[in-house]
Amino acid sequence: MEKIPMTRKGHLALETELKHLKSVERPAIIKAIAEAREHGDLSENAEYHSAKEKQSFIEGRIKELEGAISLADVIDPTKMKGGIKFGATVTLVDEDTDEEKTYQIVGEYEANIEAGLLNIKSPIARALIGKEEGDSVEVHTPGGGKSYEVLKIAFI
Repeated sequence: MEKIPMTRKGHLALETELKHLKSVERPAIIKAIAEAREHGDLSENAEYHSAKEKQSFIEGRIKELEGAISLADVIDPTKMKGGIKFGATVTLVDEDTDEEKTYQIVGEYEANIEAGLLNIKSPIARALIGKEEGDSVEVHTPGGGKSYEVLKIAFI
């Protein structure tokens, strides 16, 4: 199995979600299923079917999180320096619109583009890897090509 890179913050978030699912969500859904069973005929019991569906989702998510945590390669970006690599916080300027954007390159389980957390496997992150401050970067995305200039690289 291939290791899954993630930041310490991302690893902690996965562990927190897993703990919540096991200690809060799982017991609550077991109780909801038991209560729904008490209402009689299960074939026509919407509460029972809904609770079983939610239980299936929770158990699937628990397995997914346990797998990701067991394969985690926790990387501390504060111990890095140099060009752009995993964990780097990068400030870019769009060469067409002069719009500045800041992203941190993270693992796929912690990626959230709205929060500025860029998946290491995304086209933008792949194009940025190895670049230095001042470099121009051509990014080919499904939405078309974009040009960025790397303004700043930080490891925080």
